[in-house]
Order: sequence, then C-alpha cells, then structure tokens
Amino acid sequence: QVQLVESGGGLVQAGGSLRLSCTGSGSISAENIMGWSRQAPGKEREAVAHISSDGNTDYANTVKGRFTISRDNVGNTVHLQMNNLEPEDTAVYVCSIRSGVLSNLYWGQGTQVTVSS
Repeated sequence: QVQLVESGGGLVQAGGSLRLSCTGSGSISAENIMGWSRQAPGKEREAVAHISSDGNTDYANTVKGRFTISRDNVGNTVHLQMNNLEPEDTAVYVCSIRSGVLSNLYWGQGTQVTVSS
C-alpha cells in the first residue's frame, strides 16, 4: 500500500506564488511517476505536471512556463512550484504516484489552492 501526504495549498492573489509538496510512503517501486492533477468545481480532473523517477517531466499547456515540478527520489517527495498564478488555477490539487510492476495509481487527499483576482 502507498500513502501520499500533500502540503502547501492556500490562498494567494493573482500573480503570486505557491509551492506544493507531496511525500509518498509505503511500497513504492524505484521506478515510478509522481505528479499533480487538479479539479476545479464543475470541471473534470486535469493533469497538471508529472515527473518520472529518472527526471523526465511533462506539463499541461495551461501551466507551461509558470509551474515547475521537481522531486527528491530519496524521500519520494515531489514539489510543484507555481508562479504567476491566475484565478483559473483555483482548484483542489491532488498528488499521485504510479508505482509497481502493474503501474498501480495512488492518489493523495488533495490540497486547496485559491487564487483571488
């Protein structure tokens, strides 16, 4: 079993920055993909950014150039640095990890990010 604990959400004005962190524990394989998705009220969940254990990254077009994902493999921790935030970034941000031979997908509880205009 894998557990994910997120931190770092909050309220920020447009143009501001926030840094999200997520630490995984449990049976995590050395090869894995960690990342962030978000879900705004009334909208479907959207993949925001992902990073593999060997450092390959992938971003949604809506956040490219503003968000940066990074990770600490020793602690299975992933960070999402969010700069130049926009009201449209308001959502619950959820951490995920795909791990194991069967590439099982696990989700965190989520953390609220609210950007005021």
